[in-house]
Amino acid sequence: MDDPDVAVLLTAADHLDALAARTTGGSWTVGGLLASRPEVIARWADGSTEHVAEARARTAEWIVTLTPAVAGPLAAWLRSAADATPADPHALAVARVLTG
Repeated sequence: MDDPDVAVLLTAADHLDALAARTTGGSWTVGGLLASRPEVIARWADGSTEHVAEARARTAEWIVTLTPAVAGPLAAWLRSAADATPADPHALAVARVLTG
């Protein structure tokens, strides 16, 4: 694994698998708001910020889309890209975000 592109792809795939393994499973759907939540802040290009809980109505579908069910196929895609020559630049971009 001397190729840094392959290393980042495989590291990102392993990270996704580990994250999915410790995340609540099942089928996620949009529901009511929870009283407790992690502190997550969205930072906008203009420098302004917004607490993600305040934007929950706009972010719920995004969060549901990234359920643990997506981790397996996404990790498989990253591993497949690690076997390709040259590596898919889109897969590399995703892997760099996940490992950054």
